[in-house]
Amino acid sequence: MGERRIMFVFPGQGSQYRGMGSDLCGEFAVARDTYAEAGEALGYDIAKLSFEDPANEIGLTRFTQPALMTHQVACLRVFRELTAGRIEAALAAGHSLGEYTALVAAGSLSLADGLRLVKRRGELMGEHGEGGMVALGLDAAAARVIADRHYCQVASINLPEQTVVGGRDADLESLCAEMERVNPRKRAIRLATEGAFHTYLMVEAARRFRDTLDATAFQAPAVPVLSNYTAGAHDAEAGAIRTRLFFQLFNPVNWVGCLQSAIAAGVTDMIEFGGGIGTGESPADKRPNLESIVRKTLKSAGYEARYAAAINVASLREAAAQFAA
Repeated sequence: MGERRIMFVFPGQGSQYRGMGSDLCGEFAVARDTYAEAGEALGYDIAKLSFEDPANEIGLTRFTQPALMTHQVACLRVFRELTAGRIEAALAAGHSLGEYTALVAAGSLSLADGLRLVKRRGELMGEHGEGGMVALGLDAAAARVIADRHYCQVASINLPEQTVVGGRDADLESLCAEMERVNPRKRAIRLATEGAFHTYLMVEAARRFRDTLDATAFQAPAVPVLSNYTAGAHDAEAGAIRTRLFFQLFNPVNWVGCLQSAIAAGVTDMIEFGGGIGTGESPADKRPNLESIVRKTLKSAGYEARYAAAINVASLREAAAQFAA
């Protein structure tokens, strides 16, 4: 086998669940230390919120984002411990919130600064959020045409044939009604969000978030980190990273473009850290959030890359053994 070129991947909102991280902290001191460090930075008990969620708050954006970043970094640190730090990434990427964790993983942000950023980001997205989001079984160009007719906007390009659009509730209703009339075979699925993220309805949140970005220290990433906004690697200069994160908040997440950049970089392996989806309640029952859309995008491009999950104790041990071989 030739040289491995590994990409670390971090999911976004939608991959949170009650109990997230509890299994890691039960077995690894480095995970417990990560949650303690995160709680100190955030000013509240992120471990209790993540493991027990007593007030049913983990689905609120202001809590979802710090909870996911903490879990993702804990998974990454456990993986690095299990592999004795021998597995290095050639590239890092994350979907929406996950882009911030990718910057932490690449050494551009400290965990404490990353958490303070996403805490404020989540607060603003929740406070100034309006409307909602709908997933359409259309490519980005076709989705843009129908979105434009209803004051809606493309919010995320997840697959070559799946695009998420966002807008005010009444505008989304008229968009979905048109979809039902003219293209009934293409499903329009409403997503559970607190607003139309990554659209013009997030401009006020972005304006307020700029002050927090400008006050945060960024270092040059040790490895390239893909920008959701440009689909290319972030520049090394701190100001450029800040502006890309500012624009990310009210522009589409070009995930397909990020994967095209990964293909162009010759990525051979991808490891997804943190979060989890599925109907099972325990961490052991979860599966990786991004794997399906990544595999489908790679298949459509005729490109092969191995995919590994690192989202719970079992998958972390399996991934560590796989990459140590």
